[in-house]
Amino acid sequence: MKQATVHQEQLPALKKIEGQVKGIQRMIDDKRYCVDIITQIHSIIGALYKVENNIFRKHIDGCVVHALKGKSESEKEKKIDEIIDLIQRFRRSA
Repeated sequence: MKQATVHQEQLPALKKIEGQVKGIQRMIDDKRYCVDIITQIHSIIGALYKVENNIFRKHIDGCVVHALKGKSESEKEKKIDEIIDLIQRFRRSA
């Protein structure tokens, strides 16, 4: 059973990231120095990791804890497998 979790508090950070991406587009249009563009890209990547971490933490604190406290052994196993799969995906993309 998937539990509905909201992440509205992440929207301001995502809107800021959106603005930063548009800023990179302007930097490229303006033929800005490569290192300046790369620096801005790195800043965006860090901000995205922060949003990702916040959502992941909320998932663990909410959805996973809820399943582990429940009575269904199959739900517990599913959540554990889900987390392991997610971590394995993170490792592949790094």
